[in-house]
Amino acid sequence: MLNIGILGCGRIGQVHGKSLLRMDNARAAAVCDFMPEAAQALSKTLNAKVMTSDELIDSPDVDAVIIGTPTDTHYDLIHKAAVAGKAIFCEKPIDMSTERISDCLKTVENANVAFMTAFNRRFDPNFAHLEKQLRAGVVGDVELVTILSRDPSPPPVSYIKSSGGIFRDMMIHDFDMARFLLGEDPVELHATGSCLVDPAIGEAGDFDTAAVTLKTVSGKICQITNSRRASYGYDQRIEVHGSKGLIRADNVLESTVEIANESGFSKSPTQAFFLERYAEAYLMELKHFVDSLESGSMPQPNGLDGLKSQRLADAATASSQDGTVKIL
Repeated sequence: MLNIGILGCGRIGQVHGKSLLRMDNARAAAVCDFMPEAAQALSKTLNAKVMTSDELIDSPDVDAVIIGTPTDTHYDLIHKAAVAGKAIFCEKPIDMSTERISDCLKTVENANVAFMTAFNRRFDPNFAHLEKQLRAGVVGDVELVTILSRDPSPPPVSYIKSSGGIFRDMMIHDFDMARFLLGEDPVELHATGSCLVDPAIGEAGDFDTAAVTLKTVSGKICQITNSRRASYGYDQRIEVHGSKGLIRADNVLESTVEIANESGFSKSPTQAFFLERYAEAYLMELKHFVDSLESGSMPQPNGLDGLKSQRLADAATASSQDGTVKIL
């Protein structure tokens, strides 16, 4: 039984805690949060001890840590956990600075501990199946990847101001998915953005509507579009065109029920937001982390995957600001 400590008892910490309750080879041994009431509430749900971050990281009863705290705390926590010999499961982004991410990864490597960047969408059953079909050559050589990601509504402007921008906060998931599906790293990037949803987002220095084109050394192209608004719900779709055909993953709806009458055909709406849409993905990514530790293998995606996606997000931010194509 793997004993895991949860650093951060907010929304994502609660998601991972509930996933641990569904697993028989891992348990939440301890929790920590700077808000005592949040830690106490989650500890009761998980039957876990409440500790300070230092106590949790140094505890001999904790084998691995989940870092679900605010991004600006990740750097210190990663260093402490690595030095303490704990395996690390870290929410994206590892840090807003690629230099600081590189520093974290050096510490992790020197400590020889397992590290996983939590890009949960790789573990969505639909997307994971699509990727396996690509690797099996079902549609031949990949030529064009299209990724659409649109939120039902924008987050508060107060969040926007500290998010790092749409490319680092929202599209970073799609950058990882692009690398996952293309099977090779992009070498060329062009990004553009607009503020079409809420003028306050533009006033905060960010975009709410964005598009990026990526190109690999072999010529494969990926198009990513993001929007902070979709009147019809949470929109998550992927399409891959290859030399032998096309494969796509459509939106997951609230139900499979379809109604037909004199007005035409109608289906259920999409699942409300990411917690519902990716519930199974959150469980499967944590299972992968635990299973990797049990088998002695390194979990994927790793720290380098987190670093590469952050570099793409930085390049997209720069490209959207100066309008130039970035050679990576």
